[in-house]
Amino acid sequence: MDREFYRRVGIVCRHIPEGRVATYGQIALLCGRPKHSRQVGYGLKMGLAGEHVPAHRVVNSRGVLSGAAYFETFDLQKMLLQEEGVEVEWTPSGWSVDLKRYGWRNTMEEAQMLLEEFERTLRE
Repeated sequence: MDREFYRRVGIVCRHIPEGRVATYGQIALLCGRPKHSRQVGYGLKMGLAGEHVPAHRVVNSRGVLSGAAYFETFDLQKMLLQEEGVEVEWTPSGWSVDLKRYGWRNTMEEAQMLLEEFERTLRE
């Protein structure tokens, strides 16, 4: 995966509103690579998306905190989300959030704004 993709991942993640979560697939789609959700996770895990990325706001397609093992402590992602008002509950699949309630429903205007930001940062 190229650096440009991971740079886009960082930009998208920084736009996830506080108190909301986005899925790996949603981020990949907004980055222009809809089938690259695993690479989103890899980029976040390896720090390739840059600094100050709120990776705690990223969950899998079922709302499970599947990346929690990569935080400093096993419950840090859960605690950070709870501090933002996101309810996290234990399920048979692990710690989960209700995507219908807390999922980021980005608009077409936000997607267009992200595209413009991608292009602007390319020129810098």
